[in-house]
Amino acid sequence: MKILKFGGTSVGSAERIKGLLQIVDPSERQIVVLSAVSGTTNALVEIGQAFLDSRRDEAKKLIKSHKDKYEGLIAALFTTEEGLKKGKELIDYHFNLIEALGNDLFTPTEEKVILAQGELLSTTLWHFHLQEIGVPSVLLPALDFMKIDEDNEPVVSYITEKLTPLISEHPDNMLFITQGYICRNSFGEIDNLRRGGSDYTASLIGAALGAEEVQIWTDIDGMHNNDPRIVSGTKPIANLSFDEAAELAYFGAKILHPQSVFPAQKYNVPVRLLNTMDPQAHGTLISKNGGEKGTIRAIAAKDGITAIHIHSTRMLLAYGFLRKVFEIFERYKTPIDMITTSEVAVSLTIDDTNNLLEIIKEVELFGKVGVDEGQTIICVVGDFRANTHGYAARVLDAVKHLPVRMISYGGSDYNVSILLDSTHKTEALRSLHTRLF
Repeated sequence: MKILKFGGTSVGSAERIKGLLQIVDPSERQIVVLSAVSGTTNALVEIGQAFLDSRRDEAKKLIKSHKDKYEGLIAALFTTEEGLKKGKELIDYHFNLIEALGNDLFTPTEEKVILAQGELLSTTLWHFHLQEIGVPSVLLPALDFMKIDEDNEPVVSYITEKLTPLISEHPDNMLFITQGYICRNSFGEIDNLRRGGSDYTASLIGAALGAEEVQIWTDIDGMHNNDPRIVSGTKPIANLSFDEAAELAYFGAKILHPQSVFPAQKYNVPVRLLNTMDPQAHGTLISKNGGEKGTIRAIAAKDGITAIHIHSTRMLLAYGFLRKVFEIFERYKTPIDMITTSEVAVSLTIDDTNNLLEIIKEVELFGKVGVDEGQTIICVVGDFRANTHGYAARVLDAVKHLPVRMISYGGSDYNVSILLDSTHKTEALRSLHTRLF
């Protein structure tokens, strides 16, 4: 069985929803994971925020505006009276629910219910379209099998336990449809896998079922060796290892959700990145042995980074100092991206600044603290194992004319990361591309 995931742009219009059958083969056993229609999640976030801020009249206007867009979508999608009737009833139900949720006490719990409506709409609309044209399919509610624990981590064994019998109930069916992104939490409430989580859903289903392959269909032909929006002459990478793909996804390659690599890697399920607009393109295959030894593969950049510099003579010859510092970030559930140390100083970076002021206040108990915001991490991925020569020097030579703030090398066999002010990002990416490729 294959798992095929389609993003919001792939279902962004009636024409594209209909066009999915140019890629999806109904005669091949597969599960299709759909994101919300392009623009829907952003609209639902805006509606939820309006309710949270008690701006109910504004929220209702936003609901009406977005429902009108869906009215146009179903008018273009369905050709029969029965199809139009089912489509109208569907969007009436979901948008009435969204509006009703704002009538009483509105909390983040209700907000997550609102955010789930996008995927519930897109999957059901495609299911209804397939019924209208006579293509058999089964709609699998993700809320029946996708679950996260108290630490917001997916429970793969639970997914296997619940999903397997749902599929077994339809032994003759070939095409299954389910929602990306949404799940239930440890309390049984509607929750989500965070933004970009449809990739994660597909990878988790692939892992839970031991799938033949997970396919991530987007609007670009695979993962490129640099950001094509900034650098000209980039090329798609035919093959990547799981480790290389994980580094690139985490450090800014937008085509793949960072967490989606790990379930596939753990259960050794290949992931293929493909282009909905050009289905014949080779794309990128991510697999256990997909890396190419002795080469530099790609460059990615991650914006919105804050660097924290701690200078303390208490570090000198002291043990336990770093543990105490890291415990502060652990208490505030704030991951650290990069870290460099010397005898009396430690510098680290974070991308979540929700608790920055509280963190700084506690860290200042250990020494002098400096903070640099508006930073970018540029990650160069390739073969940087101990027995390779010259690659790190080439990376640093390419940015020698720029003010680099931090360098991370040796923590991974697959990347060299540098930190610099975001104003130098474009120049750094282009200079690295020219020097390395």
